[in-house]
Amino acid sequence: MKPNVMKSLLLSVAAAAVLCGALTACIPLVLGGVAGGAMVANDRRTSGAQLEDEGIEMRALSRIRASIGERAHVNLTSYNRQVLLTGEVPTAQDKQLAEQIVSRVENVSSVVNELAVMGNSSLRERSTDTLVTGNVKARLLDARDLQSSAFKVVTERGITYLMGLVTRREADRATAVVRGTTGVQKVVRIFEIISEGELAGTQPMPAKPQPAAAKPSGD
Repeated sequence: MKPNVMKSLLLSVAAAAVLCGALTACIPLVLGGVAGGAMVANDRRTSGAQLEDEGIEMRALSRIRASIGERAHVNLTSYNRQVLLTGEVPTAQDKQLAEQIVSRVENVSSVVNELAVMGNSSLRERSTDTLVTGNVKARLLDARDLQSSAFKVVTERGITYLMGLVTRREADRATAVVRGTTGVQKVVRIFEIISEGELAGTQPMPAKPQPAAAKPSGD
């Protein structure tokens, strides 16, 4: 390759890198494409349900922020169209408002409202929760008799919430694993229970299984 051509090519690559760094959406879009493909392959939800969950989270959070603003700390997780609300809000009215907003979002099948009426958690507390979530995921990955990708893990103020399409056996086994994780104060199960036949593929997976109610498993 001629030197001038090589120089032009390098300059183009450098310019693209600078532009990508300036546009904050550039890197997430690239990573989302790669991670999204893996997610579709390993997730028990249908690809349509996964896309709907992403849309639910974006629309619901946007509406909550527009209505409640910065006075609350609200986290929202959608799994198979079932939405979990965690975090803190200043009043009971705000807690009810957040649930009403989410329940009106298209494709939402149910809402589990675990918002606490109290002051917002500190950055240190949120960092600790993030660490606990990471430890829980690592322990689920180490459990050879569990498919770690079947579980959605959320930790808020030391309470770990578990979501997923799982069998009763998997639910009980995962609960035992998570309960023994350092930093977990309580486990709350928000599973959608499927049969062993559905898991093995001998029966069709339910498109919209009836969600189980939030169930604390103990401190």
